[in-house]
Amino acid sequence: MEQVDVVVIGAGIVGLSTAHAVLAVDPRLRVAIVDKEGSIAGHQTGRNSGVIHAGVYYKPGSEKARLCTAGRQRMVEFCAEHDIAHEICGKVVVAVSADERPRLAELHRRCVANGVDVELVGSARLRELEPHAAGIEALHVKVTGIADYSGVCAALATALVGRGAQLRLGAAVVGVASDGAALVVETSAGPLRTDRVVNCAGLHADRIARLFGGDAAAKGMMIVPFRGEYFELAPSRSHLVRSLIYPVPDPQFPFLGVHLTRGISGRIHAGPNAVLALAREGYSWRVVDRHDIAETVRFPGFRMLVKEQWRYGLSEMVRSLSRRRFADALSRLVPEVRAQDLEPASSGVRAQAVHPDGRLADDFEFGRSNDGRVLHVLNAPSPAATASLAIGDQIAAELLGVTS
Repeated sequence: MEQVDVVVIGAGIVGLSTAHAVLAVDPRLRVAIVDKEGSIAGHQTGRNSGVIHAGVYYKPGSEKARLCTAGRQRMVEFCAEHDIAHEICGKVVVAVSADERPRLAELHRRCVANGVDVELVGSARLRELEPHAAGIEALHVKVTGIADYSGVCAALATALVGRGAQLRLGAAVVGVASDGAALVVETSAGPLRTDRVVNCAGLHADRIARLFGGDAAAKGMMIVPFRGEYFELAPSRSHLVRSLIYPVPDPQFPFLGVHLTRGISGRIHAGPNAVLALAREGYSWRVVDRHDIAETVRFPGFRMLVKEQWRYGLSEMVRSLSRRRFADALSRLVPEVRAQDLEPASSGVRAQAVHPDGRLADDFEFGRSNDGRVLHVLNAPSPAATASLAIGDQIAAELLGVTS
């Protein structure tokens, strides 16, 4: 049986960043990254919208606010160092009616508290920034950008292998056992004996946590998968958006509402619509996993969530089934957008942790088990890609007992 010092479960951007940070602390450590998929960045990271977030939406003092701020510049520097496509293009968050102004003002307050370079602008300045956008007021967020996160993962993986780390793909974690003071992580590609484990399993993080430490390791939470459905504007309509155009979000939900984002390729992504996925990896309505559905329905937190938010969920489902309704939501921001301008694009699934009482986990959530030898990343949706290098640093410090 092979012995390593640290096993990282999950080869998405958070897992790879964590392994990178562990070796930065101590290059002598033997690190193995395992993932059930045959490639890196197979789920949330590889289907990411590519935004380098600034920290607009997050409660000051929260993990999201702190780590997004710390990670944003790190990500820009990493992209520049490794010649990865990226751009600091800025974005606007647009209020289209008077009742949205108080929420926009609250976002402005959060930006100031989080140290985000932002300007509150009127309709005339908005038109200069985004000539086709509608709005009576907007936040101009100057440090928002876009990046090729798959390229970031490829660079991280290359660097890790070059420093002696093992990258074991197609290796699903199927069990765990104790072996004296060590842990034996059983995978479909063979066991690994290790001193420490980091669970960065994304869509399956709660299941991995329970495998190691039961319900307490998962803090009683469950991942409920929400599919983000996207379109792209037809190339002939790409001129309608210069950078990124977002609505003022509803503070009751962790979703930002459908928005328009220029990608590194130059194409304009439109979305996402957020609907309950019928499988943890349910990237379309056709993908159905009865086990996943049954597990979700049995969870008291999900039933409470449905009771409280069924109207919101129904409206998202209707928009999912109607391209016209989807286009109507976009046309609030850019009135010239029409249903015929939208071309189907790939979807993503958000690994959203839900508490037993039905509350959506609003912040990054971490947990420990197995006498502190295992650290679990239980909730890390957006802005996890932006913050990933900072998240990795924090995990490595906690796991290895490093003090600043």
